[in-house]
Amino acid sequence: MLLALQAVPAQAQGQPETAAPAQPSASAPSATPPDAALPTVRVKARSDTATTEGTGQYGARAATTATKLPLSLRETPQSISVVSRTLMDDFSLNDVNDVLTSVTGVNVERVEPDRTYFSVRGFEVSNFQIDGLGQPFATGDQLGNLDTAHYDRVEVLRGANGLMSSTGNPSATVNFVRKRPTSDFRAGGALSLGSWDRRRLDADLSGSLNADSSVRGRIAAAAADGDSYLDRYSLRKHLFSGILEIDLAPGTLLTLGHSEQHNRPKSVMWGALPLFYSDGSPTRYPVSANPAPEWTYWNTDDKQTFGELSQRLGGGWKATGTVTHRVLSSDAELLFVTGTPDPGGATGLGTWPSKYDHKESQWMADVHASGPFTLGGRRHELVLGLNVSQSDNRLNSSDDGAGPITEDEMLNGSIPRPAFDQGLTGYADFRNRRASVYGAARLSLSPTWNVVAGANATRATSTGTQYGLTHDYRTTKATPFVGATWDFHPQHSLYASYGRIYNPQHQTDASGHLLGPIEGSNAELGVKGEWLDGHLHGSVAVFQVRQDNTPESVGFINGQTRYRGIDARSTGFELDLAGTVLPGWELSGGYTRLRLEDPAGNAVRTYVPRQTLRLTSSYRVPVLPGLKLGASVKWQSAYERTDGTVVTRQQAYALLDLAATYAVTRQFSVVAKLENATDETYLNSLMWPGQTFYGAPRNATVALKWTY
Repeated sequence: MLLALQAVPAQAQGQPETAAPAQPSASAPSATPPDAALPTVRVKARSDTATTEGTGQYGARAATTATKLPLSLRETPQSISVVSRTLMDDFSLNDVNDVLTSVTGVNVERVEPDRTYFSVRGFEVSNFQIDGLGQPFATGDQLGNLDTAHYDRVEVLRGANGLMSSTGNPSATVNFVRKRPTSDFRAGGALSLGSWDRRRLDADLSGSLNADSSVRGRIAAAAADGDSYLDRYSLRKHLFSGILEIDLAPGTLLTLGHSEQHNRPKSVMWGALPLFYSDGSPTRYPVSANPAPEWTYWNTDDKQTFGELSQRLGGGWKATGTVTHRVLSSDAELLFVTGTPDPGGATGLGTWPSKYDHKESQWMADVHASGPFTLGGRRHELVLGLNVSQSDNRLNSSDDGAGPITEDEMLNGSIPRPAFDQGLTGYADFRNRRASVYGAARLSLSPTWNVVAGANATRATSTGTQYGLTHDYRTTKATPFVGATWDFHPQHSLYASYGRIYNPQHQTDASGHLLGPIEGSNAELGVKGEWLDGHLHGSVAVFQVRQDNTPESVGFINGQTRYRGIDARSTGFELDLAGTVLPGWELSGGYTRLRLEDPAGNAVRTYVPRQTLRLTSSYRVPVLPGLKLGASVKWQSAYERTDGTVVTRQQAYALLDLAATYAVTRQFSVVAKLENATDETYLNSLMWPGQTFYGAPRNATVALKWTY
């Protein structure tokens, strides 16, 4: 079972909310019928306009990922998409992979059921934040099935974010924004059942803890358990989250929170299925094929504790300090299938069993102040801050020998568990530190011209060892950002921006030496618009992303994935649209087209699709106001990978998901989802050479939800 805790955005200025529902303007379309039961929506200040819970809409008015300034989407001189709480609920997007698959330009690389990479504009995403604070995962990938129950929204800022992230790739920054407590009492729960005996239970409780609402809290829990379309694979997970807000004094708000997620998968892939036989012909295994025996597992735990203190300083200024401690740990017994099977499958395959124990402990702190100032008779905005972080990583592995296996033994999962008594065979113990000072200003040059400019100076260091290699670097780097917007029409703006970023990396080459740091930049030019009183937002952008020393896997050597560094440039354009199109009609989606080449003009990273379309929409049926129907289309162009003389190609494909919500009463509703409705057969990823597994076939989920 899985526990999930939810939270709701902090009240503006640290004061209790006023229990009065927000009223839509006369010009704004209403996406909610009179009899629909939704939480009360409040707008108290500009900084609260980013909150999406309870709005009933797929769009968002603001985001803070780019600068920590309360800018609307139109005022932000970069491409940005926001996945709202309503969209996540309508389509039962309960994990991070499902959420990001629906976002414009995001490619989700499911290399294994419990290990995922993400790419935007052709390059991997390494910056993941929670409430605007975070640091790249030391291993570069996401382990486990991360739940979304405790987030209000997910903001995806495309392009370099060196201003706020200091280190990372020039692809994108993904910011998960927590829900925060409410002063009014709220409660809710859900029970869902799905294909392959999947079960999920959610619960949520929020409200004031004293008479004057100066102390507010929220806790939520969820539990999930079930099998899978993959042979023998099952997943059990728990998530819990709790947040407490205390008004210490007028204008002073203290927030404390803790969350935990525990994943317990069984029969877990480590690596995947061979793509081809030794003669180059494709293997074509069943969609359910899984090489993992029943004894394999990969347990992951994610524990986060944070404290935040905000203080109004007068004159519109506010100071905020945040400290977060996060511990990511995992232990596993896994089996990697090596080699290439011969036709007939009797020979050519071997195994590499390994026992792992990994722990990453992160400390992160950020202090910043923001507010307005006057210069030249005009009002401007400024943010100044300091950010420090430390990550300690320890990993032990114990490999054990195993003999050759047949193709049938691989598919049946009949390889016995080894004793793992060969002693320690792999070891890593290193510490990464980072300290940054940053500043950004939004300068109002005229009623229609605004410039956002800033810089980040970062000192990044690493000490220790990683699989016998010295893990040692000391780098100081300044990354600039500049952007401008021109409101050439009451509803439209032209924008341009340029940013740089760098990222020391841990990957090693075929000789076992660490690759040099990634250095990259992003330049883009676009037009943004907002319509229907800000309920519908759209953008068109052209971009050029440069990333040097990008790691690309060259294979599995001596028990480790090895890489080579390549220089690449991505150019392309994208369209993005989100919000309320007509009363009752919500839409979110976008299209991306890119070219990805090395300095000589040769195509690189060919396993990244060059075109993607994401479109999610729902419509509330007028003749039956309690019924909402939805559909989601995820299309991507063909992509391929060359391994030696063998070329594996995944043809273009589209996945169609259907959803329906029916409000039986004001408190009870039924949500149904049909995933991969056309039962498309497709490969999840070609990111890793010579191996992959198939995506999920058609499946269904039904949930009964209750709100108060």
